[in-house]
Amino acid sequence: MDIWRLLFFVPLFSYAVARRNDLYAGYTVHGVHLQDRSDLSVLYDLELKLGLDFWQRGAPGQRDAHIMVSQEKRKEFLDTLDRNGIEHYLHFSNVQNVLDKHDKDVEFWRSRRNSRSFPFEDYLRYTEIDAYLDRIAAQYPEVVTLVNAGLSYEGRNVKYLKISTTNFTDTSKPIYFMNAMIHAREWVTTPVAMYSIYRLVEEVRSNERDLLDSTDWIIMPLVNPDGYEYSHTDDRLWRRTRSYNPAVSETCYGVDGNRNFNVSFNTIGVSSDPCSNIYPGVSPFSEVEMGYVRDVLHEYVDRMQVYLDIHSQGNYVLFAYGDDTLPPNAVELHHVGSVMGAAIDVQKLPEALYYIVGNSAFLMYGTSGTAQDYGQLIGVPFAYTIELPGHGYGHVVPPQYIEQMVEETWQGIVASARVSAIYYQNRN
Repeated sequence: MDIWRLLFFVPLFSYAVARRNDLYAGYTVHGVHLQDRSDLSVLYDLELKLGLDFWQRGAPGQRDAHIMVSQEKRKEFLDTLDRNGIEHYLHFSNVQNVLDKHDKDVEFWRSRRNSRSFPFEDYLRYTEIDAYLDRIAAQYPEVVTLVNAGLSYEGRNVKYLKISTTNFTDTSKPIYFMNAMIHAREWVTTPVAMYSIYRLVEEVRSNERDLLDSTDWIIMPLVNPDGYEYSHTDDRLWRRTRSYNPAVSETCYGVDGNRNFNVSFNTIGVSSDPCSNIYPGVSPFSEVEMGYVRDVLHEYVDRMQVYLDIHSQGNYVLFAYGDDTLPPNAVELHHVGSVMGAAIDVQKLPEALYYIVGNSAFLMYGTSGTAQDYGQLIGVPFAYTIELPGHGYGHVVPPQYIEQMVEETWQGIVASARVSAIYYQNRN
């Protein structure tokens, strides 16, 4: 492509990306102070009635909720909060402008990248992530095995890496499984998974050699490639998968992948509206991509010690169950989760929130069909959802924060791997 064609293409690309944000003209984001669980009930009812979009789930008395609402639904939303005595404030007055600014930040960030830039320092597209996994497997065959789990609904490969010094043959070693990007708009999650690959394969430091010697790793950095690509090309805030079932809806695509697992399916924290961001689908594992996560969990459950489902945002480390019950090892779950959160907090930015650790339903809201709960149910001792920081930006974290976030989260992963390994020794 010659320079004149390039100069012509870039403005057209920027214009096309900006136009996708027209979807959110008139939308606002509101912060909501939560005093007790009755406030959560009000918000849940409003979520189902008005189709609200939660950018951050709040914890009563500890953390505000951030909720996006359309211009048409805003009055009813705010009036209902006022009638119930729930305090609120305007967080973003114009979501379209926020998204336009984010696109410019990302474009500028990419313009500064060079051949020495690391892949985890940017919001890469699907083909770039796929190429990175291929390269790592080809370059480090003695410790890395590339597995193609299968095709997504739209035909993209869903791959993961197995990282082991013993080719997964040493049954005395626990397995740590992490995945990212079940929710398509949570772009900052995949860089965390890719940075973990980097530190375990390309940049193994002497004080972390034990992580390879004593643990086997499985990392799936892009569970929902179809939704992720759609969030780049058509709708930056797209959350769901991209499957199509005209028998259910001829206009709405996809389901919430993190409500699609076979644990208390379609009971709590879901919507029957197929256009909703919390629609669970017609049946457990209707989404082929979630089936790939399930298959990894089942194949290695005998040795799997930690399952970490990476999400954004809110600064939480959460564990099962979403139905207000606790697993038998809840104390140990809280212990390992607290170690993870504390290790991250040591590295956090001064203005960042501290991590809150606890049962997902007790802290915030009830859910069903989540990956975390499914992992716990089938026998993974330590199954977690981590909600990364949003730094006030919600799902559109500027790329300038990526380096900080991947490093601090890696420290939490390291700490949780080490302390959970002690429990694994006792387990065996």
